[in-house]
Amino acid sequence: MQKLLGLRSAIIKYLGAAILIAVVLYPKFPFLRVPGTFVSIRLEDVLIAVVALIVIYLCFDKIIKLFWEKTVRVYTLFLFVGLVSLFSSVVLLRTAEFHIGFLHLLRRIEYFIPFAISFIAISFDRKNLHFYMRTVLLLVMVTFLIGLGQKYFNFPVIVTQNEEYAKGVALRTVPGGHLNATFAGHYDMSAFLVFLLPAIIGLAVLTRELRGKLIYSSIWLAGVWLIGASGSRISTFSFLVSATLVVILLRKVKYLPFVLLLSLLVFGMSSNLVERYKRLMDVSIPVITTYEKFENKLAFTVYASEFDAALPMRRELPPPTPTPIPIAEDRSTSIRLNVEWPRAVRAFSKNPLLGTGYSSLGLATDNGYLRLLGELGLLGFFSFSLIFLYLAAITVKNVSLHKMSLVEKCFVAGYISGLVGIFINTAFIDLFEASKFALTFWFMTGLYVSIIKQNA
Repeated sequence: MQKLLGLRSAIIKYLGAAILIAVVLYPKFPFLRVPGTFVSIRLEDVLIAVVALIVIYLCFDKIIKLFWEKTVRVYTLFLFVGLVSLFSSVVLLRTAEFHIGFLHLLRRIEYFIPFAISFIAISFDRKNLHFYMRTVLLLVMVTFLIGLGQKYFNFPVIVTQNEEYAKGVALRTVPGGHLNATFAGHYDMSAFLVFLLPAIIGLAVLTRELRGKLIYSSIWLAGVWLIGASGSRISTFSFLVSATLVVILLRKVKYLPFVLLLSLLVFGMSSNLVERYKRLMDVSIPVITTYEKFENKLAFTVYASEFDAALPMRRELPPPTPTPIPIAEDRSTSIRLNVEWPRAVRAFSKNPLLGTGYSSLGLATDNGYLRLLGELGLLGFFSFSLIFLYLAAITVKNVSLHKMSLVEKCFVAGYISGLVGIFINTAFIDLFEASKFALTFWFMTGLYVSIIKQNA
């Protein structure tokens, strides 16, 4: 019996690692096209489905018990609201197509499958967390190497930012372009790192061995370099917030100046990031000039001179039309303020309770909160928020870092800190809709909840 339990534990552990590795490292090549959209079913989706069936077969007893876990019940409530909203949008409002909206709903179910797998893996043996943390360290390092190859050695890039690229076309990173590594976009990659790097920082500051400190610090700085190379301004800010918080939670404030200074130095190596911040400042800070000086140089009147006194009339030439001063504009900010965010607000105002349904806002809103309100209304927003309110409640009630092992302590403090950074990022990115990030997030959340429950 003990051998059987050990075998089940090992199988679940490695299946979970297989999902984590495939999700992060396998590029977003399309496998099956979905009519009416350029989003495709990919091989990672097939892998998750197969793993889910294996886990149900091997651990049916634990799956049944898992449905009594409050996180699962709250997420089920969120899915139910999504189903009702889909019905409303298709039948009543006619703002979404059923087959596309239903695929969006199925994808939300898929995103949560890694939660169940990681939760069960820790319930078998909480030491499996050490294995998954080593896997995360490996993933960050391999992602760094791929990103380095894309920037300097013409490694191929696969993105899904428009219909043509989503066909799996291999691109190359252009000078000054955003780095994506294996992710669909630079925002996804940088958010993934904002979420996971705080735990690695925790390992770097808590480990006493010099060799361990050097290894963890190198991986952390490799991740920081990737964030800088992505050019994501919001991710650089949210990372600094998360890094500050994890050091405070671990009570290693003496390391804070070192962590922040080193991170800022690495960020400063990215000319693309520096240029994007400069452009934002140029747009945001009013320039202390007026049109008056410009107009005075161009708008002038030519009068007859004293040598032309014999002429019967003085001549006046109309002033030339001044050349308009170019308006400084930040493209990503303009798209959000002028197109995407107003569209979400209009959708919310059309049906405040249930929104206009999955897929009704198009590919991106670049604000996860507005997307929730626009697609699922207040009911969807609050049901999704309940998940994090529950996480906050069990954290306050059960977390006692001094009772945990070093790895558990770093993981828990890193998860909390990374989550704060993700909340900041979500104000500018549809993070919980991005498959690579969402699948990784719910996998880590399963680990977190299971560790917290066992620590109670």
